Amino acid sequence: MKLIEALEILRHAPAVDAQPLGVFLACGFMPDRFQTFLAAHLRQLFPEHRVTVEVGLYGDCLGNLERLRLRPRPRPWDAGAVVLEWPDFDPRLGIRSLGGWDPDNLPDILATAGGRAARLQEAIAHVADEVPLAVCLPTLPLPPVSYHPGRYLGGFELQLRDRLSQFALALSQVPRVKLVNPQVLDRRSPPADRLDVTSELVSGFPYRLPHASVVAERLAWIIRSPVPKKGLITDLDNTLWRGILGEDGPAGISWDLDHGSHGHGLYQQFLNSLAGAGILVAFASKNDPALVEEALRRSDLIVQRDRIFPLEVHWGPKSGSVQRILRAWNIGADSVIVVDDSPMELAEIQSVHPEVECHLFPTRDDQAIYELIERLREPFGKETITREDGLRLESLRRADRSRTGTGSGSGGDAAVARPDEFLEQAEAVLGVDFTKLPPPPRAFELVSKTNQFNLNGRRPTEGAWHTYLKDPETFLLSVEYSDKFGPLGTIAVLAGRPGGKTLAVDAWVMSCRAFSRRIEYSCLAVLFEAFAVREITFDFQPTPRNGPIQEFFTQLLGQPPGCGVSLTKEVFDARCPVLHHRLEPAVPG
Repeated sequence: MKLIEALEILRHAPAVDAQPLGVFLACGFMPDRFQTFLAAHLRQLFPEHRVTVEVGLYGDCLGNLERLRLRPRPRPWDAGAVVLEWPDFDPRLGIRSLGGWDPDNLPDILATAGGRAARLQEAIAHVADEVPLAVCLPTLPLPPVSYHPGRYLGGFELQLRDRLSQFALALSQVPRVKLVNPQVLDRRSPPADRLDVTSELVSGFPYRLPHASVVAERLAWIIRSPVPKKGLITDLDNTLWRGILGEDGPAGISWDLDHGSHGHGLYQQFLNSLAGAGILVAFASKNDPALVEEALRRSDLIVQRDRIFPLEVHWGPKSGSVQRILRAWNIGADSVIVVDDSPMELAEIQSVHPEVECHLFPTRDDQAIYELIERLREPFGKETITREDGLRLESLRRADRSRTGTGSGSGGDAAVARPDEFLEQAEAVLGVDFTKLPPPPRAFELVSKTNQFNLNGRRPTEGAWHTYLKDPETFLLSVEYSDKFGPLGTIAVLAGRPGGKTLAVDAWVMSCRAFSRRIEYSCLAVLFEAFAVREITFDFQPTPRNGPIQEFFTQLLGQPPGCGVSLTKEVFDARCPVLHHRLEPAVPG
């Protein structure tokens, strides 16, 4: 992004009633141009928000951080961006400070940098207790401080970088602190094209403008923290493996160095890692089912067969395969990526499912295959692997067996025909937990990504969610589910505010895996009992995607809900079906 483009983006003000997004920028250099880039990138990533970026005093990054907790502000920050450069650890590591490069000063520079790193770490940790932070470590080259020749690393630079590495490791373990990946920066902004000596000396701004834009963009993406994609659907021939199964046979396809097809092996390895992290993986191929099953029984297959579900192998249109996979996964098309080596197949899929993200697999180009894997890692990346990630695939298999009537004997039809009998025999257990601090990561994950059973479609930033939960007037209810078929983990979250005989629910989301089990009724029964209220009000807003919760309210109220819903205990008791869940405290973890 060029500076003039950033200014043009900011020139178009958002709607007056747009939701505010407040971000502070802490840095030691003159912030004006960087502030412009950061605000423009945030505006692009948060088009529905009114973005403001505020800065502190020039030349005092540490002081800006330490003053943040003391500065009164009518509205809490949503996020913060911290940009560190070498002078923030010791001014003698910059070029605006003179008289500090004498060899006798090097030990003192190391000591000062270590002490300043400790203070920065403490300040960042204190601020992160209130607001999530995106931190960028020094990106500029070290000036020629040391007497060592530049052709090799000397002890001074090694010790300095070791202190920076220890500092970065400590920061990475602080909750709500995320570091910009320097490897990504190196690809986007070559190190030799970053420092602007004249600009630094004249105005105190050390970056060339393209580099400033890249750093701001990376920080903005961390602040945005997009919801990970949920599933990947992949082709087989010339994608999962090199070769055409119908022509080469199961023994003739390959994915190894000996056959010049190692890129396909890397792709399999990547798919296996996605599945291990809880991402859904399915195969969609126009092929002979018997041949595919034989190929998948090969002992050298890298992606584990039991991690793949479902398997769509036939000669029909692939858009139909995608439709059935989406139904089996019970997720939306915008949560899925499809990979295929045929442009025509991808075009056919997108003609039916325009929200699906499609990627062409570059067969016989190992460099391009590796770059594709790198690109695919980004939309599927997640901060942690949760317990629910490990339960997701098996719960979908169980649901599929129930729908198709395979495996248990009673089948899905019995469940539909006799819901009370089926639910009573399921031995369902609900774990209810009102713990809200520290904020459970799974609760924010559900609030951030759940669409279908979502009270109003609002997605708070991590900072806003943390501030909301720290309010002593709010509550958080997390609900776990398990039955004789296995656990689902935390599948529902409700948050709101008690007030006398009325309870206000501001947020309510439920995983689609929990549908058709009457869990939503049990959630309300728990609230009525726990808070002893006569009425619950809901900050409900219909959205194009929250049909299931609209249907639920219609059943309870006897009519379609409008904006804002009120439910009395009398009406709830009259219309609540028989509940077969046993309640118990949720298991931590």
